[in-house]
Amino acid sequence: MRDVTPFLMFQGNAEEAMNYYVSLIEDSAITSITRVGSEQQGEEESVLRATFTLKGQSFMCIDSNVKHEFTFTPSFSIYLTCDSEEEIERLYHALLDGGGAMMPLGDYGFSRKFGWLADKFGVSWQLNLPGEA
Repeated sequence: MRDVTPFLMFQGNAEEAMNYYVSLIEDSAITSITRVGSEQQGEEESVLRATFTLKGQSFMCIDSNVKHEFTFTPSFSIYLTCDSEEEIERLYHALLDGGGAMMPLGDYGFSRKFGWLADKFGVSWQLNLPGEA
């Protein structure tokens, strides 16, 4: 086995999502984009396959060329361990914009501050600020 990589399937907004995520999280980048060509199935110039990193973690994504009723599920989420109160607040509110909270930022007893949300693309995120070490 070479890698284990989370894979996200969007419906037409993969590039917008990648750009948004890498703008919010430092040390992140889009590493490759292959677009649908005129002779391929799917909307021309949409994302056939792309890779990006968030703080060193690799992800893959596509724009599905098949329309379907399902989307992302909160049972799979991207878990971020934050370093400061300022960082968790900034990321939580940025990711919440256009999305919805499942657990608003708060102290739930297992960390100093925690929040769980789905962003405007439907991707689920858990943000944690661990207790004092």
